[in-house]
Amino acid sequence: MVTEVTPPHSDTERERIIRRATLTGLAVNLFLVAAQVVVGVAANAFSLLADATHTLADLMADGLVLFANKRGGEPADREHPYGHGRIETVASMALGALLMAVGAGFLMASVDRIQHLGELAAIHPAALVMAVLTLLAKEGLFRFLRRVARRVRSSMVEANAWHARSDAASSLVVAIGIGGSIAGYPALEPLAAVLVGVMILRMGWRLALQAVRELIDTGLDAEETGELRSALLETSGVMGVHDLRTRRMGPRVLVDAHVQVDPRITVSEGHRVAESARARLLRIRSDVQDVLVHVDVEDDLLPPAGLRIPRRDELVATVREVVGEHGPEPERVQLHFLGGEVEIEVFMPSGWNGHGEHELAALRQRVERALNGHPYLRCVRFFESAQQWCKNS
Repeated sequence: MVTEVTPPHSDTERERIIRRATLTGLAVNLFLVAAQVVVGVAANAFSLLADATHTLADLMADGLVLFANKRGGEPADREHPYGHGRIETVASMALGALLMAVGAGFLMASVDRIQHLGELAAIHPAALVMAVLTLLAKEGLFRFLRRVARRVRSSMVEANAWHARSDAASSLVVAIGIGGSIAGYPALEPLAAVLVGVMILRMGWRLALQAVRELIDTGLDAEETGELRSALLETSGVMGVHDLRTRRMGPRVLVDAHVQVDPRITVSEGHRVAESARARLLRIRSDVQDVLVHVDVEDDLLPPAGLRIPRRDELVATVREVVGEHGPEPERVQLHFLGGEVEIEVFMPSGWNGHGEHELAALRQRVERALNGHPYLRCVRFFESAQQWCKNS
């Protein structure tokens, strides 16, 4: 049994939540940049100035998030029939690349500081206070953004949250470096910066890789796909599921599935089963944007068997030959294509005289001739149309 989840946020509400969270991060980062520059210059703390430069990268990321959120929330149009959700994916990839660039910058800066340890100026203790306050602010921002990202299922906000965490890590390095310098160990800062640079590079690589996997239509994991399969199988009228495929479109998921139904139900009933299966997936998964359900009467993943079956008009002509030139025109002919063969159901007009002993024997001979002459024919069934009563239109 698949558990139903909370309905998704509307696109407008989701955009509003993301915009508000991003503006909050932007305001925090603006304050930190100004404070770090002022304190860094006054306290001779080059590491604070470097961290302020890192924070400026956050502001660029926040602007990118605002732009992507605005465009990604736009409705589908003629050129983008599936919407603009992939803009968020591209933004996530850009943020990952930015993290990798910042990590590389930390590594290079660390090497340069190690080479010039004797040239480092004395640092005022106020720089340590600023570094600790920055660390606390960035960690708080990370937790806030991650909570919002999980609430609205946005990989873009999740990426921005981890960007804030990388800032917190860099602020920790700055605090350790400043504290070490004040305590008489000036080499502690660049050595710790090397470690954090590697951490930031790894974090950026993971985010960029996740975005690339989404851009190349990587599907949901096995557990999530299994839940979708179970939901389809629980739909009334579905006898089997195969060729179930998924892919992400920003925060949304697109699903394609083949469902197997009773081969002798009507087209309209098969369509109803497909619509029921589609509605079920949309109901149980808040992030499913659309579901394309293909109705099958058998597992079409198997290779086609049997001989080539003629077109419908040729099969109907065969039925007419079986009925005989003096017989009435069939009211309806239904074809069932199963296992590389075809079963034919013929509905004759009411009062058809095909049930007399002589007529029935002649009909049987013509049917047997047709079955022997056409290997693709499995059987032919005749029905006499009954009286019917319908509601007045």
